[in-house]
Amino acid sequence: MAFQPILRSNAAGRRVYAYEALVRGPAGEGAGGVLGTVTEANRYAFDQACRVRAIEMAAALGLTETEARLSINFMPNAVYEPRACIRATLAAAERTALPRDRLIFEFTENEAMQDPAHLLRILACYREIGFRTAIDDFGAGHSGLTLLADFQPDAVKLDMALVRGVDQDSRRRSIIRHMVSLCADLGCDVVAEGIETEAEFRVLQDLGIMLFQGYLIGRPGFETLPRLALAA
Repeated sequence: MAFQPILRSNAAGRRVYAYEALVRGPAGEGAGGVLGTVTEANRYAFDQACRVRAIEMAAALGLTETEARLSINFMPNAVYEPRACIRATLAAAERTALPRDRLIFEFTENEAMQDPAHLLRILACYREIGFRTAIDDFGAGHSGLTLLADFQPDAVKLDMALVRGVDQDSRRRSIIRHMVSLCADLGCDVVAEGIETEAEFRVLQDLGIMLFQGYLIGRPGFETLPRLALAA
């Protein structure tokens, strides 16, 4: 696993809001090669192993000694029955003393559209247990507003293609400004992903975003919880 920080920046200052767990090979190889080995036959075992590994490693690295959350990507099509498939995750959280409300489970728009009814059952179960949920790569597809209405996530992570060069594109700024307002009405946090420049960061702050992720904020750290790269 690698862990990438998500920054919360507001009037109270800057701090790590969460770390996203990113799958890596044994020597730090990128996610592409690892995910390429996932098949229908091993998908469930892989999804379960990633969840437990992320929780145990993050705790061993000191996450539970901070206020930061842990964000985990999960595969909805690897979950055959929500309560049965969550047992190992709950056991890992209990072993490491990681409170349930500090776990965030991310899913993508494309995954949501494969079997919406199934994902709704999963998310209802996760909310009842006390987990938080997030839509990753929001804006990359064509059903974003329907997802907000149907799935009611705790957070949306704006796709990096939407925020790239936002400081030089008035149309992107307008879209994001309205997205921030809409999500505020829905009680949903907004995370800007893929932040690479100070100019992007400043403009997004001015648009009302307080949660940020990207190389400017901090690069993924292999088997470590990296510090924020952005100076206070």
